[in-house]
Amino acid sequence: MAGQKQTTLRDRVELQGIGVHSGAPVRIVLHPADVDSGISFLRTRLDGGRERLIQARHSAVSATELCTIIGETASGAVATIEHLMAALSGLGVDNVLVEIDGPEVPIMDGSAAPFVDAIDQVGLERQGSGRRYIKILKPVRVEQGRAFSELRPFARGFRLEVEIDFDTQLIGRQKRVLDLEPGVFRRDIARARTFGFMKDVERLWKAGFALGASLDNTVALGDEGVINPEGLRFADEFVRHKTLDAVGDLSLAGSPILGCYRSYCGGHRMNVAVLQALFADRSNYAIVENGRRETGHAESAARPALAFAAETN
Repeated sequence: MAGQKQTTLRDRVELQGIGVHSGAPVRIVLHPADVDSGISFLRTRLDGGRERLIQARHSAVSATELCTIIGETASGAVATIEHLMAALSGLGVDNVLVEIDGPEVPIMDGSAAPFVDAIDQVGLERQGSGRRYIKILKPVRVEQGRAFSELRPFARGFRLEVEIDFDTQLIGRQKRVLDLEPGVFRRDIARARTFGFMKDVERLWKAGFALGASLDNTVALGDEGVINPEGLRFADEFVRHKTLDAVGDLSLAGSPILGCYRSYCGGHRMNVAVLQALFADRSNYAIVENGRRETGHAESAARPALAFAAETN
């Protein structure tokens, strides 16, 4: 961590695809951005030719049903940001402006890999200012029934311990533990695809979701197993994708986290809820740059701060 500088893209790069829920075509352009600007989305082609700039922060999240949405629908929102955010966070990109001409980030192949490839196409540029981190000082936890998500102090970087437990033998109980850094993200997480059950498709369609879902961008599970002819990319692709989602959602902290994230049967809502619980108490964290604390309070061994989330997936 010591001496690390902020990064942005060396040049702009464009991607096109469809939204997994809307089914509508969308174009995004990733632009280099100034130091300390973070990740922001410029929503274009709104009614009346309007544009809206939305910071990718937990405070901007307006919905977490099946995907993470920032901004308000009435004034301009951007949905399904988690895979792109995971790619940026996993590769250590601090400052980017995402120009998007529709309401949903394209699903691409259902993973973060196409976004990683686009970032690699232009490369990264180190900037003049040091990177700031959010250091977890004491445990913070959110719960809903048997499910939980928590952030705890951790001495070495950012660790994720993600566990899922589905009541079907097609998935079952899976756990993944990793220390986040670009090589690990590329190799173990980026290519894991989103997944869903065929029995849920009709219900989702009626609710206006999954209109763009297909075997090209989703791992589909039927009564007998995986329907996709190519099968799985990893034996535990399901928990790897849940880990990918967590990386993307937790990047909405606004700076890289120094701590350990643990979840059991979590999801987008609980990922965001644990950030809300973290930032609700200033003694939970400190802002540090290159290992030196800028602001914050003394570390504490107090019992976890406890909050509640409304759903488990």
